[in-house]
Amino acid sequence: MKPLVIGSRGSKLALWQARWVEDRLREAGRETRIEIIKTSGDKITDVALAQVGAKTGSKGVFTKEIEDALLDGSIDLAVHSLKDLPTELPEGLMLATVPEREDPRDALVGFRLADLPEGARVGTSSLRRAAQLRALRPDLHLGDIRGNVETRLRKRDEGQFDATLLACAGLRRLGLEDRITEALDPEVMAPAVGQGALGIETRDGDEETSAALAPLEHAHTRAATDAERALLDALGGGCQVPLGALARVEGDELHLLAVVAAPDGQMVVRTHKHGPLADPVALGQLAAQSLLADGAAALIAAAELP
Repeated sequence: MKPLVIGSRGSKLALWQARWVEDRLREAGRETRIEIIKTSGDKITDVALAQVGAKTGSKGVFTKEIEDALLDGSIDLAVHSLKDLPTELPEGLMLATVPEREDPRDALVGFRLADLPEGARVGTSSLRRAAQLRALRPDLHLGDIRGNVETRLRKRDEGQFDATLLACAGLRRLGLEDRITEALDPEVMAPAVGQGALGIETRDGDEETSAALAPLEHAHTRAATDAERALLDALGGGCQVPLGALARVEGDELHLLAVVAAPDGQMVVRTHKHGPLADPVALGQLAAQSLLADGAAALIAAAELP
């Protein structure tokens, strides 16, 4: 059998994720190699993250070029942070495997939320995080902080910001869990859809690659993230939607928390829904309907960029 070619971004975190998949495949006896691909999100660093999609005309700012390589056969599978993968995939591609999720929570680095001094400077490139943080602490001064995990930590350490927000999962995967000052309860800071999970994408009909990846599938993570992604899809999914969501499995049920916040933090719409584990998409759609009925459409419209 020919080696399986794994497509990945070139950051330390992306390569950790690709190598984790590579190790699992090699343990099963498959030869592999990793192909590093630079995406639009990696190339455009002079504007806020939420504006990159508008600038490129693509929702998949960290995935498009990798998906192009999948479609033209240059690679056999792509390893993504699932939160970066649009809910609508290009024709001919599929989300083949979702491995077990890491910690989905957001992490504050520098201070605990309650201990942040009045008027403190907090760096985040996420519209979702900024909107929820403004609702919690309107006194804070928020600034855009683009870059990989190491760059954001360095900017905080240099004193450009008093604190920054990052995903617990990324810090843990890079062995930087000691930098987590506080892991924020999802009821306080609802994480991004799919945060902490990986999404492994392949071509439709590539049965050989799908079979090799099948042992990595984690049913509960798939169900939870399917509910979250169905919610995002129903709301018009993209990085410009100030949406936080987290689903968890309890017995044979899924429980879904979802939050949409106005960019200025002045209004927050929240819902908790539960439904059968066997139908996660219906649960996500139900939560979206609840949010829209309570005014989320206006908040999403307010976040749209010209």
